[in-house]
Amino acid sequence: MSIFSKLFKLFATVVLMPLIPMALLLAYYQNRQTHTVLEIHYNLAEIVSSDITRYAEDTRRRFAAALPEEGMTQPGTAAALEKMLSSLPEAELVAVLDPAGHETARAARMPRAQQPGKMALSLEEIQTALAPGKRGCLGTLQEPDQTPVVQVLYPLPDGQFLYAWVRPVDLWERLQQMRIGRTGQVYLVSAQGELFSGPDPWPLGVRAKDLKKRFSGNSRLIKRLPSAEGPLAGAFAWSEPLGVYVAVLQLKEEALRSLYFTDLVLILFLLAIATLSYFGALAFSRSLGEPIAQLLQGAQAVSRGDLNYHLDEEMGWGEFKQLMQAFNKMTADLKDYQALQLKSQVSEMKEQIFRSVAHDLRAPLLGLQGYIYILSSGQLGQTEREEYLRRMSEAAQNLSSLLEDVLAVSRVEAGMTLPRLQRVELDPLVQSVLHTLAPAAQEKGLALSAEGDGGTAWADPKLLRRILTNLLSNAVKFTQRGFVKIQTRQTAERTEISVADSGPGLTEKQCSEVFEKYHQVDEGAEGYGLGLFISRQLARAHGGDLTVHSVPGRGCTFVLSLPKEGK
Repeated sequence: MSIFSKLFKLFATVVLMPLIPMALLLAYYQNRQTHTVLEIHYNLAEIVSSDITRYAEDTRRRFAAALPEEGMTQPGTAAALEKMLSSLPEAELVAVLDPAGHETARAARMPRAQQPGKMALSLEEIQTALAPGKRGCLGTLQEPDQTPVVQVLYPLPDGQFLYAWVRPVDLWERLQQMRIGRTGQVYLVSAQGELFSGPDPWPLGVRAKDLKKRFSGNSRLIKRLPSAEGPLAGAFAWSEPLGVYVAVLQLKEEALRSLYFTDLVLILFLLAIATLSYFGALAFSRSLGEPIAQLLQGAQAVSRGDLNYHLDEEMGWGEFKQLMQAFNKMTADLKDYQALQLKSQVSEMKEQIFRSVAHDLRAPLLGLQGYIYILSSGQLGQTEREEYLRRMSEAAQNLSSLLEDVLAVSRVEAGMTLPRLQRVELDPLVQSVLHTLAPAAQEKGLALSAEGDGGTAWADPKLLRRILTNLLSNAVKFTQRGFVKIQTRQTAERTEISVADSGPGLTEKQCSEVFEKYHQVDEGAEGYGLGLFISRQLARAHGGDLTVHSVPGRGCTFVLSLPKEGK
């Protein structure tokens, strides 16, 4: 995970954690506010229901006041009904029912074609209408012209009943004028969910079964009601006199607009926090990432041994700047320490080389001095003089070989040994090296042989001869019995020359140390421990390498790998 991702999560967590209780509090607040808004709708519905109850009481009183003093006597019933109808403008029809509920007389303003048939109410309907809560109302009817009509029943002193149709136009007009906002309105709805429209209806497009389902619930509040205009919200109350529900409905979007605005503000606030967290984490990660990247690069450079890498301290800030200053001081101190250590190592190495060279030079020089002194005495015969000259020649050759190796090491380390590459035929070169070492191998009874593809190598012939001679001479020197074999192999990319023997072999640790300068596996053996070091350096100067594979007790195999021409 990147620094930016971690910091962004950290910023978001720190900033958003306090928002969790805030969001819970806001959710509670919104729920309470929604309930409060719907309670306002319910209070309005209750007010309207109370108005309808008062209207029913007023209608009952008006009917009582309109009754003739002599009552509804049979001969004057029609005339009395006509007089009552003229004194009650909102009445559309008045009739007298006998104690059994059957119509005996009527008077009506509406045309006969629109009048209902002869009225006949059951005793149950009469008892229900005269119950205390109904106040003489039988409920409402829906007329063909979509104007609701209220049925009124009033008991007469002689046991008969006055039945009337009343069209409460003033009540409907007041209901239509009751508004909440732009879309909120009051409606009268039957128990089956059918809407009683007023003079100026607002088309809701609400299904009757949806309203009926809400009426059958436990709550008087409507949080969501689908309609053609969109989801509605509101409340309802029961009107006992008319036997209808008073529903106050409003588009939910308008009713809860203030809450939606709060939600929008919260969402924008969260987006602003997320944006600030993103850019804050981005800026902070950059201010952290650049110094950390610099420190990482510096650490990698130091791990590679590059102590010259210097950090730009101006990129750091606070503790980072102090850390970068400390890093630069550390690399400077390490560089000084490395220089001192290198001087110490060089001095120690020089002393070691001088001691080794002085020790190795002392013997041949002393021998040469002794032989020269004896020869200069003139007391030797011819045979003795020739023997001493031969020994002087061997001492001079050893001295020359030692000096040549020391010079070769110096040239290799100084980068002065540059191979002059050319195409070299391997078979003649290998055979020449074998002929040179054949006497030493025959003296020890070793089988010296060559095999392989032969071919050519892209190398310096003089340096290649020196490498092979060194490898073969070491193999002959340390192998007491068995064989020494040189093998050539060509691949698509490289030329490989291997020298294998049946000597004592090397351990894994010895294999890792055998190419070190002045290192000798057998400290009692002749030599100075420079041959394999020089051979590997010469191989790498060709662009190749020299490696060793060995199993203790099963001999060694040194492999010289050289690139092909143009590779």
